[in-house]
Amino acid sequence: MDLHSSYPALSDLRAKAKRRIPKFVWEYLDSATGEERTKARNRAKLDEILFNPSILHGDITPDTTTTLLGQRYPLPVGMAPIGMSGLMWPDAEFSLARAAATANVPYCISTVATKTPEEMAPHLGENAWFQLYPPRDEDIRKDLLSRAKTAGFSTLVLTVDVPIASRRERQVRSGLTTPPRLTPRLLAQVAMRPAWALATARAGMPRMKLIDDYAEEVSGLSSTAHAGYLLRTSPDWDYLTWLRDHWDGPLVVKGVMQPDDAKRLTSTGVDALWLSNHAGRQFDAAPAPIEVLPAIRAVTDLPLIVDSGFETGLDILRALALGANFVFMGRGFHYALCALGQNGPAHLLDILAKDMEANMGQLGARSFADVPAALVT
Repeated sequence: MDLHSSYPALSDLRAKAKRRIPKFVWEYLDSATGEERTKARNRAKLDEILFNPSILHGDITPDTTTTLLGQRYPLPVGMAPIGMSGLMWPDAEFSLARAAATANVPYCISTVATKTPEEMAPHLGENAWFQLYPPRDEDIRKDLLSRAKTAGFSTLVLTVDVPIASRRERQVRSGLTTPPRLTPRLLAQVAMRPAWALATARAGMPRMKLIDDYAEEVSGLSSTAHAGYLLRTSPDWDYLTWLRDHWDGPLVVKGVMQPDDAKRLTSTGVDALWLSNHAGRQFDAAPAPIEVLPAIRAVTDLPLIVDSGFETGLDILRALALGANFVFMGRGFHYALCALGQNGPAHLLDILAKDMEANMGQLGARSFADVPAALVT
């Protein structure tokens, strides 16, 4: 089957994913917080970035390879972390990690994944990243870093834009609790999605296994908050210094949105900055990362990663033209996995590659270095 004939764009994968997973799972994956204005803004601001097509360049074979943190990649795109990936589709973390390893692109797992670092080890390629929700307890912190490193995660990503839990009203309305509990209402939704139900029955109900390993060491678990929030803290600059001293490998800070922060971070020894508004899932009055990208590029020479709202190869070119080095996508790869199973992530990567090549041809761009000159300013 030619997947491009049936699923030529991410929108097709998204539509099929919605038909294959229960409503409460869909609402967790697809929703943002508040009225979802920030989620909409992420998309709208990407659409505002225009290019001037260029002509009479002869035959062009675009080069889509790039380098990030000393590694060479065939595409400037990676798989971003989403908590509880295994709720979206059973064993999602395994499937995404294997797809990333095969394609030689980065895969980043969340602290609140449904698999432990040790379970992930056999599935990881050379470019496995570990996203850290910062533990408050220093001993837990040290143990978690050691486990991630031993399992094969080479790059650490400190998420700094979740100082407090967001509300995510669509998720609440669906009946989903954290951690998930199969109430009669949710079971009715599950019954309507037999493929997801059967796969989940085989794999078992997803849990935040890494967090569970430390739950007994944290008091207050009778709280309505789940253990993930009871374990974590809101980091400060001293926390970042401690992390830099204790992690032997590339360190990325995720959630950067202000030039002043970017300028200060440049002198802390971190290796890259990740611009993100958490895809609109935390705060509903934020600018889009693509909006702040030029101002942040102006104050730092560090590699810049960006996410939030990206759907196409053209979107990736937009980010690169404004100064980004790399784009990560979270929802997109989960839509693809839910739609097509193990074949989905690879198909999405092929969609993105073909879209970049087609648009680079329209711009007369033989490499990414040629793309900024085509921007409409």
